[in-house]
Amino acid sequence: MSTAPLVSVIVPAHDEEFGLRHTLESLLADAAPDEIDVVVVPNACTDRTAAIARSFPQVRVVETYVAGKVHAIGLGYDLCRTFPRLVLDADVRLSTHSVRSMAARLDVGDGVLAVAPRIEWDYSACGPLATRAHRAHDALMADRRVLSGVGAYLLGEQACLRVFPLPDVVADDEYVHRSFAPYERRTVPEAVSTTRPAPTFASLVRRRARARFGNRQLGPRTGSGPTAPVPPLSAADLVRGVRTCRIRPLDGAAFLAAVTAERILARYWQARGGASWSSDRAAHRTEEHV
Repeated sequence: MSTAPLVSVIVPAHDEEFGLRHTLESLLADAAPDEIDVVVVPNACTDRTAAIARSFPQVRVVETYVAGKVHAIGLGYDLCRTFPRLVLDADVRLSTHSVRSMAARLDVGDGVLAVAPRIEWDYSACGPLATRAHRAHDALMADRRVLSGVGAYLLGEQACLRVFPLPDVVADDEYVHRSFAPYERRTVPEAVSTTRPAPTFASLVRRRARARFGNRQLGPRTGSGPTAPVPPLSAADLVRGVRTCRIRPLDGAAFLAAVTAERILARYWQARGGASWSSDRAAHRTEEHV
């Protein structure tokens, strides 16, 4: 007798041949047959992303020549077999146990509609300047991120009806985060997403500029839920972090340099008409694995 999967997982992927295998191996390592329904959506790929996805018998693959994360998520969403539905970045490692823990948290019945794992950073591929900037940013964001910026979010059926179809925005996770009140979203401590941050200072600046552009694109829009945007980080936050010893002075200086460069790049992208999710991802992958 067949049963419905525990969750459906959507993995949008653009030129992710170096990270996707690890992502799928971690996701499915301890899964029972048909426990996790996985749809990988390679979009505008020029590498072996689709072939790697197809090497996993449990995974369904739908390719598109249209570049863009939100478009890819939408294609995957339409093929999902069950609720809840997990959107997972193709370079983020999330274990089977973590998926089960997140699904169990949604079943508590206390009004929580959307959950995410806590994030752990793998700095092994990062240069020293990028590592310093990342550490400062992580300390500043520790109490702010829930659904945004962790590379994975799991939505129950009611939550999916609230946010899908996603609008054509760069910051999909921030849009989803804003769509739920604080009491409707939770971080699940037992669930962990392991992420390699941008490995070089230049790629870090590009990634942060893209995030800044995405937040500007959302503007005052708060999704379809009641949550206002969280105020952006300020210089006072950074100074406070250094004074309270949560942030090392050299880490704070590296982060300040990244913020300055990111603002210049974001303005440049805005003047050109936008930032491309796909081109940004491709540049990051090239730098990381050369």
